[in-house]
Amino acid sequence: MAGSNAQDYIKHHLGNLTYGELPAGYVRECDGRDTQTLTESTWTFACNGNEAKDMGFMAFHVDSLAWSGGLGIIMCLLFWMGARKATAGVPSGFLNFVETIIEFIDTQVRDSFHGKSKLVAPLSLVIFCWVFLMNLMDLIPVDFVPGTFSWIMTSFFGWTAQEAYFKIVPSTDPNITLSMSFSVMLLVIFFTIKAKGVGGFVGTLTLHPFEASNPVLKALLMPVNLLLETIGLLAKPVSLGLRLFGNMYAGEFVFIMLAAMMGTWQFIGAWPWAVFHILVITLQAFIFMVLTIVYLSMAVEDH
Repeated sequence: MAGSNAQDYIKHHLGNLTYGELPAGYVRECDGRDTQTLTESTWTFACNGNEAKDMGFMAFHVDSLAWSGGLGIIMCLLFWMGARKATAGVPSGFLNFVETIIEFIDTQVRDSFHGKSKLVAPLSLVIFCWVFLMNLMDLIPVDFVPGTFSWIMTSFFGWTAQEAYFKIVPSTDPNITLSMSFSVMLLVIFFTIKAKGVGGFVGTLTLHPFEASNPVLKALLMPVNLLLETIGLLAKPVSLGLRLFGNMYAGEFVFIMLAAMMGTWQFIGAWPWAVFHILVITLQAFIFMVLTIVYLSMAVEDH
């Protein structure tokens, strides 16, 4: 799958399998194919990075969506299997592992969330396990799954190796991490309105951080408070999503660089980094979960 040089190899491995719409009149210049001019707008897979960029915002990263959804289903099946085997006795094996995770998450929620909600603990469990599984894909050798996908597409569907983009670590895609973090922001807004009402939510945006007892001065400070609090509200999901994306993207980039430089010897060279990266994978899932709990706790605080 490697390109003509290390730079092409790295760019290819960092690209997504993108499905989107190309407008009528668009000139396609795919590698290994003749130039083609589209007579009408066409939904298709991008065959290079330029096409993926030209597809715009409404394009889909099929690989990220498939892997994140598939890992979510696997997570649910594993916990469903654990729940079926649950008994009143002392757990063992896989069930013991599941109960350890649940107790760990429950402790974090009890320590960090000061309100009352039946949603926060299950939500935290899903976030931690789902993000961990997505991050865990980073430990699979960078050429194994993409190479298999490339072989299938070139052998049976006539694609070229350069067209077969396939990223298997969903958390290295900012679309995935930011979609999760903005979902957390919507939950923060929901919890705030539920705890304080619509008026209370508006008050949190307009009456803080600058306060005044004089009604006229209070009215003058409202636009300033609204601007600052809106920026702060939006900064939370942006920083939450970009933190996860940045750390996982950097880790994947190191693996790809080692593979580009060492070829088949990458298994030896990447091993020390993989051992260290296990800590990063777990830590990033933990941080995402804890910050979600903290943000939701702040949303229901009376003061």
